[in-house]
Amino acid sequence: MDLSLTDEQTQIRDMARRFAETELAPCASQLDRKDNERPILLANLKKLAELGFMGLNVAASYGGAEAGTVAFSLAVTEVARACASTAVTLSVTNMVAEVIQAVGSEPQKKRYLPKLCSGEYSAGSFCLSEAGAGSDPAAMTTRAIPDGDTWVLNGRKMWISSAEYAGVFVVWAVTDPTQKKGKGISCFLVEAGTPGLIIERGEHKMGQNASATNGVIFENCRVPRDALMGRLNDGFRIAVGELAGGRIGIGSLALGVGSAAMDYARRYITERKQFDATIASMQGPQWMLADTYTELEAARLLLMSAAATKEKKQPFMKQAAMAKLYATEAANRACYTALQLLGGIGYSREYPLERYARDVRVTTIYEGSSEIQRVIIARELLKEIA
Repeated sequence: MDLSLTDEQTQIRDMARRFAETELAPCASQLDRKDNERPILLANLKKLAELGFMGLNVAASYGGAEAGTVAFSLAVTEVARACASTAVTLSVTNMVAEVIQAVGSEPQKKRYLPKLCSGEYSAGSFCLSEAGAGSDPAAMTTRAIPDGDTWVLNGRKMWISSAEYAGVFVVWAVTDPTQKKGKGISCFLVEAGTPGLIIERGEHKMGQNASATNGVIFENCRVPRDALMGRLNDGFRIAVGELAGGRIGIGSLALGVGSAAMDYARRYITERKQFDATIASMQGPQWMLADTYTELEAARLLLMSAAATKEKKQPFMKQAAMAKLYATEAANRACYTALQLLGGIGYSREYPLERYARDVRVTTIYEGSSEIQRVIIARELLKEIA
């Protein structure tokens, strides 16, 4: 099996790494600590779009880079090494673009994809979760009712990434409550600024502070009949499929944060001395390095396998769940191991380890918690022998 990257994949990875090092790393701490630095984030998102990173798996005819899922995973990892907040916006916006490309009508693709890929829209948002429908999205209560030549949406979504600066929202709502759970749900495209679309105050979070996370209210929000995306009452299937791709993105993000933490700790322990010797010369810290880097490499290979399987248009639900589960859990362990290697100063804001530890924590929760990934993996394993 050839695990080497193509020339294009290598170029995209290296471009993302250079951008992360020169543009994102110098301002990541500033973005994390201050509430009034949104223009910096938006400027960086625009630059990423101009480099082709907002439509990595979108056809060139719609303004995308047409680089594939492996390149997407590599890019998210490199961006996350510098700024997890920017990386999550990159990941979700690509996911929004991919779902529009996959099930949108031709007019919908022509209308929205170029705006997402070019950066005319700073981001796209994925409106699925609700207060009572997180791990169980089929339990959603947001409704869409036909009224003449429009649909009227009412409901409230929760934990919506980039809602404050998104240009378009992919929204799921119940269109036929008489059907059994998960079957009467449809998918809609709602533009920012539509009357009745209300963005609530941003959440005060533990980490990834530069990325906005908001509640989104639909209050008699009218959208045209052609805002329906895909087939009527087929929305839940669309959501399940796109979430699988999103898990590759979040796993890749976690890998980037965990790798950055361990790289920082590795450099530090070669310089820091205790008991007249560098910490790196001691067997205990050496084994911590060996075990953690082995886990991160295993995570990378799982992500590459899932990304390559998706790119070949083969079923990848199990691979994506395995990759997301392992990469996010390994990255959490890596960040805490790195902080432990730094000792007391790792707990100080003067060093980036505490930010890495805060930023990585949510990766085992959003885009499907670790517990949900285990449910999916077990279900797919049992289906294989059914």
